[in-house]
Amino acid sequence: MTDNVYVGNANVDSAMDRGWLLGHFKPPSEVRHSKDVEIKWGVHPAGDERAQWVTGEYRTALLILVSGRFRVELPGRSVLLAEQGDYVVWGHGVDHSWRAEEDSVVLTVRWPSVPGFSVT
Repeated sequence: MTDNVYVGNANVDSAMDRGWLLGHFKPPSEVRHSKDVEIKWGVHPAGDERAQWVTGEYRTALLILVSGRFRVELPGRSVLLAEQGDYVVWGHGVDHSWRAEEDSVVLTVRWPSVPGFSVT
């Protein structure tokens, strides 16, 4: 059944939906539509940072460094991801922000995929 298969390239597809490749915001007819999880391929130039902290979060997130140096700010803690494969997980209720210290590529997995949240 080929209707239930999607083949793409994260670098190309990430240009749409601000890097998010999978989640509730994809058309319901697509295999990339999910109410359970969101996946983002984030390509960030050095110095790129989140405009403001995410607050009131009630999803869980996993952020994995693919390349570069990437800093995740959490309440009372700063986490530097410097080696390929370094990752951080935070749960509901944990505010966060981030900054690319070098040109960086990160993969973010966030769950559940909650309608009403913007694609950011």
